[in-house]
Amino acid sequence: MSVSKHPWSRREVLRVGGGSILGLGLADILNLQGSASALPLGLAPRQRGFGAAKSVILIFLQGGPSHIDLWDPKEDAPEDVRSLFKTIPAKVPGMEVTELLPRLAQATDRFTFIRSMSYTPVGLFNHTAAHYQMLTGYTADKVSPSGQLDPPSPKDFPNVGSNIVRLRPPQEATLPFVMLPRPLQESNVIGKAGNAGFLGRAFDPYTLYPPGDDTDQEKMDAVKVEDLALRSELSVPRLERRARLRETLEAGMPAIEKAVAKYELSEYTKTALELVLSGRARKAFDIHQETEALRDRYGRNTFGQSCLMARRFVEAGTRFVQVNWPKVANSDLHSWDTHKDLAKRMRDLAAPMLDPGLATLIEDLDERGMLDETLVVAVGEFGRSPRKGLSTSGNDNDADSRDHWPYCFTAVVAGGGMKRGHVHGKSDETGSAPLAQPVHPTDLLATIYHALGIDPHTMVLNHLAQPRELVKGTPVLDLFA
Repeated sequence: MSVSKHPWSRREVLRVGGGSILGLGLADILNLQGSASALPLGLAPRQRGFGAAKSVILIFLQGGPSHIDLWDPKEDAPEDVRSLFKTIPAKVPGMEVTELLPRLAQATDRFTFIRSMSYTPVGLFNHTAAHYQMLTGYTADKVSPSGQLDPPSPKDFPNVGSNIVRLRPPQEATLPFVMLPRPLQESNVIGKAGNAGFLGRAFDPYTLYPPGDDTDQEKMDAVKVEDLALRSELSVPRLERRARLRETLEAGMPAIEKAVAKYELSEYTKTALELVLSGRARKAFDIHQETEALRDRYGRNTFGQSCLMARRFVEAGTRFVQVNWPKVANSDLHSWDTHKDLAKRMRDLAAPMLDPGLATLIEDLDERGMLDETLVVAVGEFGRSPRKGLSTSGNDNDADSRDHWPYCFTAVVAGGGMKRGHVHGKSDETGSAPLAQPVHPTDLLATIYHALGIDPHTMVLNHLAQPRELVKGTPVLDLFA
């Protein structure tokens, strides 16, 4: 078996042209940019977990949930640290959670807790900068005094899902990358870290953002294929016109122009045409095909039904689904940004959606025989301050509430070759810092790439044709069974 296109590693790119990209001609650059820089699974390195997953569901808990009040309780901590919620036993000893997560407590034999997520922020760190760190693996070029960023830019590093669908496109005509049920958002900065950045818009996610505000918990009931945003500038008639135009142009294009046009125009428009015009995978949108009992298990709310929709997309062949928590990151009510009213908001609003939605997604995938090849990752952009009332981000906090805390927090990983009933890492007695096996966000992203059979050190070209690694992290091999 031969490899038709070369999977460029960091070392190989540096060796080309005397250590720089300047030694490459235009044809070489185009070939590098377009090459599938992931090894065919038959030639995969014999490292634990490499290529174990076929698809990913990323549950991104924007807002930053409190790890101490959910899945890393500290019963013996001082009163100004200890959660207001009681610790309850879990199915797997050592994986105890608070009383907010009874369903997840009984599903601990199916997933792993990473209780040692940790990174040091750049400057005063708020949500958008943290989204960028968590989802691209890089810090942003421009961080304002408030920690917020500029709007999305073609110069941005790509979302992990965009990199994955470029290097591991689906094997059938379906939606490669779907994001739902709302965009990433902090204040007026919308969508940062949620697109393909310098890879080009061909690798942006298809977005499914049904109409209705964040308090409308029934809006997923009315989802239909027409709600899918193919990309902001496209419509079905325009897709049809573009297809006819492309056919006309391609017949007379010089080779290089044709290569560039194919890279920018054909990748997603062809898939969109097949999906929208032929009806391919339309059934993924119809959650009414599910039993009422299963829909109840997921939770009759935007988050629960989005998790169900994510499972249906994966069944239809989608490679990467990102479910964003359905609330503006820095907001009220069921947002995880609990500077105020932590107890009421977590107990009455946020946790009753998270617990059944995430637990049922993992259970449902497992019961259908899909979990082994579907990697589920649930994580926020940071945790919350162990000490109640402490200001870490310039925000005002209630005495019993918590501020931003990237120095130690928890992630959930399941399926895709991951261990079951396992805890990786350990936080200290107050949940302030890792005591063992710290995992940086870049390591978590590297682990996701590794599970999909992609070398995380694969090089891609940015908007200036400069080679950049997918991520400068190391896969956490101990997470894999």
